[in-house]
Amino acid sequence: MCGIAGILNTHRDNQSQVIERVQRTTDLMKNRGPDAGGKHLGENFILGHRRLKIIDLSDNGKQPMVDRELNLALVFNGAIYNYQQLREQLKQEGYRFFSTSDTEVLIKAYHFWGKDFVKRLNGMFAFCLVEIETGKAILARDRLGIKPLYYSFKGMEMMFASSLTALAKGMDIETTINPQALQYYMTFHSIVPPPDTIFNKIAKLPPATVMTVEPDGAIKEEKYWNLDFYTPEDKAGYTEAEWLAELDTSLKQAVQRRLVADVPVGVLLSGGLDSSLITALVAAEKSDGLETFSIGFESVNGEEGNEFIYSDIIAEAFNTRHHKLMISGSEVLGSLQAAINSMNEPMVSHDNVGFFLISKEVANHVKVVQSGQGADEVFAGYHWYPPMQSTENAVDTYVANFFDRSYKEYRETINSDLMWSDIAKSYVARQFAEVRSKDPVDKALSLDINVMLVDDPVKRVDNQTMGWGLEARVPFLDHELVELAAQIPSKFKLAHDGKGILKTLARKYVPAEVIDRPKGYFPIPALKYLSGSILDYVKDHLTSQKARERGLYNPSYVENLLASPETGLTNLGGSKLWQLGLLEIWLQNHQF
Repeated sequence: MCGIAGILNTHRDNQSQVIERVQRTTDLMKNRGPDAGGKHLGENFILGHRRLKIIDLSDNGKQPMVDRELNLALVFNGAIYNYQQLREQLKQEGYRFFSTSDTEVLIKAYHFWGKDFVKRLNGMFAFCLVEIETGKAILARDRLGIKPLYYSFKGMEMMFASSLTALAKGMDIETTINPQALQYYMTFHSIVPPPDTIFNKIAKLPPATVMTVEPDGAIKEEKYWNLDFYTPEDKAGYTEAEWLAELDTSLKQAVQRRLVADVPVGVLLSGGLDSSLITALVAAEKSDGLETFSIGFESVNGEEGNEFIYSDIIAEAFNTRHHKLMISGSEVLGSLQAAINSMNEPMVSHDNVGFFLISKEVANHVKVVQSGQGADEVFAGYHWYPPMQSTENAVDTYVANFFDRSYKEYRETINSDLMWSDIAKSYVARQFAEVRSKDPVDKALSLDINVMLVDDPVKRVDNQTMGWGLEARVPFLDHELVELAAQIPSKFKLAHDGKGILKTLARKYVPAEVIDRPKGYFPIPALKYLSGSILDYVKDHLTSQKARERGLYNPSYVENLLASPETGLTNLGGSKLWQLGLLEIWLQNHQF
């Protein structure tokens, strides 16, 4: 897990300025890789890196990694869980290794298999690999977008980095607001699908994509993986028991893969089904000393802000070294600015602050944790999936249950100069149309796994854990497990009020009181019911001179929300006022 940056198709005449820009960018990502840093300058490119030492802790694994024998240079962010198997294959083909890192395996794999080697990788990754002699570059991102990769063009130059904010500041990129992205943010629960970002001049590489950048500036993108929702003919008559047997094997393998590290691995244990199941499976592999971590928040308006009662049950059942962190309302306010600063892009989910604060604690104990993120999207655990079962209009049903605002309200929210057509709903319609399955539930799951998951929960975990130099691994997003889940008919997933087949599997491993409890989404109450000092904090930013000059919002809409903030809640139970405030706070904090 690291931070990468670089400039491609640059000129040696600007050598000192190019080095300075990359140095500034990597300095701004020091939290992603606090253990080491480095740069490599080629004829027409420069690569920069910040390192978090997880695999091969020696200097042999340092980056940028340059293989003089093969004339290849690489910067890489992530973890390849099957790197040892690939290494053995490559050794049999005659390749010699100077490190025990997964980084070097990528270099040799590209040299032997070409750019299609990404199809052989099981892991999370974003990288840039350059052929030193030609200057040709290959950039790629993992199948489910667990690792970020942002880029921008300035003339012939292509600049890239793991962090949007570091890229913008370090490379001096213009940060005018992208009105198309603004509509996605305001309606699609702050999700801005790739290649868009909130800024006009910065894009993000889509997941499961390889981009080739030629020395003459030519760009080619190729998608190397698609998630297909269908049940193969040989599994058409599968019973639940048969699906369970395959799911059991696949999930165990996903958890085992994510224990590959040269440092200890812990678990983020919320007390919900997903993290409890992960804890059980990790504990089975790790006989003693497993560290687990939970966080809770002060209650507001009678709404509970912690699930310690359930995380305690799991910690006791599996004899973990459990750490509980309780956060007061005043501590939430004190941490908001730092948590927002860790966001690559503005994200409204309350979990951002929770992940930021728990990561601060976890980083004092371990450098790697497994997390239960992704299970709700992969196994249909959210409230908007059941209404999709019998709908005659899948797009309208999804929009009505998931979107934060209707298009009409969006028009009331935004300054008229930034208006855009109803692109968010049109985007959903296009995505649904591309799904082979006719089941509306499958269409929603496909969209959520390929888009929503990537640009909300997954991005949230990456940003906030990396804010403290902590690597988070997500076994429910093992691509082979996700492919299996996409084959399972939705009726097995929707059973038992959602995630039915996962709940049935969990009964082999997890105490029943954790499985049979009500669904465990809890917000940070202080950010749902804005009041007191947090309300003042939001109001100060939304009514500031900078906000007025920026002119994103219709002033009367803002005034109405400020007058009664507790009434403006989205379909997902979030605060509409917090959504407006978060964007403005994020922009001001980063001085954009």
